[in-house]
Amino acid sequence: MSDIASNIISVKKDIPSGVKLVAVSKTKSAGEILEAYSTGHRLFGENRVQELLSKKDFLPRDIEWHLIGHLQSNKVKYIVPFITLIQSVDSYKLLKVINSEAEKINRRVDCLLQFHIAREETKFGFNMKEAEAMISSSEFGQIKKINLCGVMGMATFTEDEKVIRDEFRLLTGCFKELKNRFFPQNDQFREISMGMSGDYKIAIEEGSTLIRIGSIIFGERNNLN
Repeated sequence: MSDIASNIISVKKDIPSGVKLVAVSKTKSAGEILEAYSTGHRLFGENRVQELLSKKDFLPRDIEWHLIGHLQSNKVKYIVPFITLIQSVDSYKLLKVINSEAEKINRRVDCLLQFHIAREETKFGFNMKEAEAMISSSEFGQIKKINLCGVMGMATFTEDEKVIRDEFRLLTGCFKELKNRFFPQNDQFREISMGMSGDYKIAIEEGSTLIRIGSIIFGERNNLN
């Protein structure tokens, strides 16, 4: 068994049954992804549309692809036909573009709303007031080809566990408020995507249902030219 295969098996044994693992395969080759796939794992995440497109046709079709990185509007049309979940919807403008492209092919697309919970200004995402205003608007009612399935966020890159825990707790609070106010009867609105290789155990303790792990499984990322 390869290191990648044994790594992913080990991680999956370490997480509760109600938490799903997204194996983050950015910068990794199709061959490396197949090593993880050989264990029965089917859920993979990519940050960049171009990289995802360059790999997917060389890999089995039953892979469930998640787009987890910042998504530019002009790249949406390339992934809407096949993507399983877009985790990084960070603006109303992007949501409308996804809806428009989905309408063209009559497909509903599952999405998460990305919240800015970290201290770093470089992170993208909604705050709570923005999300509430968007969902409350009459224009939002015209969004027919999107399934909102929950929220996503990234904690501050720090070794201070209290900061990380507080930020994850904030995201869980945002999820609960949106669920109670706007989606109480919607069973699809159920995901909290938070936690990566360095902080996934804290994320699980704070309510994560989706963790995004790369380096623990595949090793450090490769450099892309």
